Amino acid sequence: MSDKPSESDVQKRPPNNNLIFAGVILLIIIIAAAFVLLKPSEAPETVMQVEEPIKEQPVMELKPENDPVVGAPSVKPEKPEELAVPTQRPDVEPEPEVVPLPTLNDSDPVVVAKLDEYLGDAAMSLVLNDDVIRRGVVFIDNLAKGKVAKKHTPVVKLEEGFSVNEGDILTIDPNSYERYTPYVKVLTSMSAAQAVRLYEEYKPLINSAYTEIGYGDDEFTQTLEDAIDLLLDTPEPKGSLPLLRDSVTYQYAFSEWEQLPAAQKQLLRMGPENMKKVKAALRNIKAQLESN
Repeated sequence: MSDKPSESDVQKRPPNNNLIFAGVILLIIIIAAAFVLLKPSEAPETVMQVEEPIKEQPVMELKPENDPVVGAPSVKPEKPEELAVPTQRPDVEPEPEVVPLPTLNDSDPVVVAKLDEYLGDAAMSLVLNDDVIRRGVVFIDNLAKGKVAKKHTPVVKLEEGFSVNEGDILTIDPNSYERYTPYVKVLTSMSAAQAVRLYEEYKPLINSAYTEIGYGDDEFTQTLEDAIDLLLDTPEPKGSLPLLRDSVTYQYAFSEWEQLPAAQKQLLRMGPENMKKVKAALRNIKAQLESN
């Protein structure tokens, strides 16, 4: 049990920042995928039969009435009008136009518009729309190390404060967990396939932002998987965790919980039900990443 947690660990009026969920939202914000270009099926061309023109027949001199006509040519009947209509070729859907990516500095409007297609207005009201990719890359890089980068959170701050139940044992008030529910709904509103498609679409910009902070090109995918693994490794308590009050802050009474990385402790503050939903979504995203 630590003597006193740092300001980023547990606060009496904490996580006015949705710190861990900032990471989770980020897994949506920067998780981006190349457009899946579905090539139109190559339908076989219809071969049109061209009717040979009927050769003009020589005019025959008619014999007297009642005499049979000798050597009269057989005339081919005309083709019915409905069969004379040329066969239509099946409509072929054109391939979608591939729009080039903007520069990293000009990417915010494009990325925000794409997110809005997936998430809608209610969810987008929780997402910060400035420097989206850079903000997300830095947050995930810290998350993979167990840290919470407050200044780079990609979502707005929580409005409601943290509260506890003060009985014989101090515990977190379950109502505090509800603060995170809207953020959890944002994550679970997208399928893993959608999230990874977004990631792949904007991956060149993500790698560029990662290079800016000193890493090699195309290394971010491993960092993203490390961040997911760290969150998935967060232990799940079977009951309420007792707290200790330390002046104006709270900390977990048991040292094994208090000594967890800040990122895992933030996930604990979301509550058991929200944690299960987040972990399920992250497992699906990880599986989708690994299958690509």
